[in-house]
Amino acid sequence: MGEGRKLFCERGKICYNISLVKEYLLRDIRDIISVMRGTRFAKTHTAEEMPVILKGHLSVIARKLSGVDMELQRNKETNLIIAAKRINGLIICPGEIFSFWRLVGKPTAKKGYLEGLTISRGRLGRAIGGGLCQLANLIHWLILNSPLEVTELHHHSDALFPDERRRVPFGTGTSVFYKNVDYRFKNTLSEPVQLLVWVENGVLYGELRGNTPPKYRYVIREEGHHFAKEGEDYFRCSKIYRDIFDRESGELLRSELILTNHSKVMYDHSLIPKGEIKA
Repeated sequence: MGEGRKLFCERGKICYNISLVKEYLLRDIRDIISVMRGTRFAKTHTAEEMPVILKGHLSVIARKLSGVDMELQRNKETNLIIAAKRINGLIICPGEIFSFWRLVGKPTAKKGYLEGLTISRGRLGRAIGGGLCQLANLIHWLILNSPLEVTELHHHSDALFPDERRRVPFGTGTSVFYKNVDYRFKNTLSEPVQLLVWVENGVLYGELRGNTPPKYRYVIREEGHHFAKEGEDYFRCSKIYRDIFDRESGELLRSELILTNHSKVMYDHSLIPKGEIKA
């Protein structure tokens, strides 16, 4: 392929849409084959809450982000309310797979979704249903703090914004894009778990619940955080670990390296804290 030659999907809107349809079909075919081989996707909901909170979390919806129209942030709240209702109360039985898009479905204006912020190839944009990554991020954080197994995850590759009321280590989120960029996990326990997600007063809440108290406690921590200049660019660097403790004794059972961050800073370099830049 000659240098600078465009991919088929980059040759205009029609070509892009054709490429999307192709990816949708490939995803559907893979899922059909997977189901034929015994995979089961979680789809049962109940209003009855399981008694034990295994992990809870919350995140503020509207944040002031450099260069982002606050209207998109307000619209995101509407989008999150609609999507959360498709997941809230979901029961994931032993061996079942959670699939974000199989539950949420395609976000369309007809369903009430509004234009929200999107991120694609390191660029900010706007589209119907934008902002649903925040819901996937919250669910992923719950799963990181549990023994459940993540089976599909797509990390954001770039640092698009400076920190603003961040509650979790940088890089522990996930991208979702209907429907070929999904977020999935498997219930590897011997009993069912339940997901609760809802929006209240501008805050997104989530709980992972079960019937029995957890045996382990999880701590997600970041080490070696700094910014490094490489040529004319800056990169945000760190390592993310997961420490697993025995809940009864407090003993550290093991530490797992789950992510190495080397993310290109896409925002104004003057916003990088000077004391966090290493040569």
